[in-house]
Amino acid sequence: MIGCLCIHGFTGAPSEIEPLVHFLNKHTDWKLAVPTLPGHGDSLNLKGIQYNQWIKHAEQELEKLLQTCDQVYVVGFSMGGMIASYLAVHFPVEKLVLLSAAAYYVNPKQLAIDMGMMVKDLYQGKLNENELFLRYKRKLKETPLAATLQFRKLVYSIRPLVPQISVPTFIAQGEVDGVVPPKAAQYLYSTIGSSSKKLFYLKNSKHLICHSDERDNLFENILYFLKAGVK
Repeated sequence: MIGCLCIHGFTGAPSEIEPLVHFLNKHTDWKLAVPTLPGHGDSLNLKGIQYNQWIKHAEQELEKLLQTCDQVYVVGFSMGGMIASYLAVHFPVEKLVLLSAAAYYVNPKQLAIDMGMMVKDLYQGKLNENELFLRYKRKLKETPLAATLQFRKLVYSIRPLVPQISVPTFIAQGEVDGVVPPKAAQYLYSTIGSSSKKLFYLKNSKHLICHSDERDNLFENILYFLKAGVK
C-alpha cells in the first residue's frame, strides 16, 4: 500500500490542500493522511504554540503511515512544505511534493499589486468580493505576533536542511504569489540535493495554488510525478 501525508500551511487548515486530496482520492487507492496542525484549523488557537509542536505532530502522522504502508509520499503546502522537507531528511520518505513552500516569504512587488486591488475594490464597494481579502481577513485578526515568530523560527531551523534532501522532489509555485515569492521555489530547486527534481511554475496562480484556475494541470503533473517520476 502507498501512503501520502498532506500538510497544510501556517494559520491554515486541510481545506488549503483539499482539492488535491480529492483528486488523489479519485485517481488512486492510496491511504491519505491530512492532519490539522496544533492551533490550526477552521478556528485558530495559536497562543502558546511552539513551532516544534507542528513538526512533532507531522512526525507522528507520518510514523502512522510508515507502520502500515510500503511506500510513503509527503506533500506540503507553504509552511507545510518546510515541514515536509524536514520529514524527507529524517524519515524514509519515497517522494516529496512542495507547493508554494515557504523557504522565503512575502513577495513585496506582488503584495503591493494585491493590496492595490483591495483598495480599488474598497472604493468601489466590492471588498467583500475580493478573494484575497476574504481568505486572509480572519487570519490577520486571529494570529498573535508570537505565532508569526514561531513560524519564522521554523523556517530558519529547517532551511539549512534543504541540501540534505535526496529523494525525488516536485516543486510547484505560482508566479503571482504575494505571500511566498517565486525566488523561494528557485532556491529550493537549486539547493535540494536530489538529482531527481522538477520545478513547475503556474503563470497565473497566487499562493493558494490548489484552489487556482490552473489546479487541474498542476494535479495531473503531481500525479504523474508520484506514479512515474520526473519527466
